[in-house]
Amino acid sequence: TLAVDKADLVALHMDVLREIKRQLAPYVTCGLPITGATVISDGTTIDSLTVIDMVMALEERFDIAIPPNAVAEIRTVDDLTDTIISLHTR
Repeated sequence: TLAVDKADLVALHMDVLREIKRQLAPYVTCGLPITGATVISDGTTIDSLTVIDMVMALEERFDIAIPPNAVAEIRTVDDLTDTIISLHTR
């Protein structure tokens, strides 16, 4: 079952990343691709209210609750992806 679990985890990671990219796409105007290293919470990509809206949509989509202190520590797409996966797989 380890292989199945790993496959499920890879699928979840791809799903989460795809959804984050979809949510961020309207706000990234520099023409650069959205990657795991894309910074989302420095105030230059999107404002804090938009980050909160995006987090709420992701929480609903993946049936999780991200604690406010965890949201405050999220800087990049990878940070957000890892947070969602860790909460989703608990």
